[in-house]
Amino acid sequence: MKYFMIFMVLLISSVIVNAQVKPHFNHTTIYVVDLEKSAAWYDKVLLLTRIPEPFHDGRHVWYKMGEHAQLHVVSGAKEMISHDINIHLAFSVKDLPAFMKQLDALDVKYGNWAGDPKKIITRPDKIDQIYFQDPDGYWIEVNNDGF
Repeated sequence: MKYFMIFMVLLISSVIVNAQVKPHFNHTTIYVVDLEKSAAWYDKVLLLTRIPEPFHDGRHVWYKMGEHAQLHVVSGAKEMISHDINIHLAFSVKDLPAFMKQLDALDVKYGNWAGDPKKIITRPDKIDQIYFQDPDGYWIEVNNDGF
């Protein structure tokens, strides 16, 4: 019984310590040329919800991306740079064809991984995906993963 109690104390202590030091995702930041243009795009295309930002300097717009995840859009980039599609933000929607119609209405060009316009790619796990870029060339994936 004594060993069981020691084991339980060690186990509970380990769980508490891990919960206190294990990092969790908080935010990602994109650096943009034109903050107004980029923020309007994220408002209109991805329908993200703006949240308060602490700087109040006209250089930051923050969005809620999930329960505990944020996107920080920060101005100051001097020029657009090329971004690789392998590095992208990914969002899920319940109805990918309906979202694609929204992109069409907004004249946002999208396609599959290979760049074929208005085409979906299906992953091996049967999740459909499309890709497009924001005004600064950052890649966005939208899929129908219902996890």
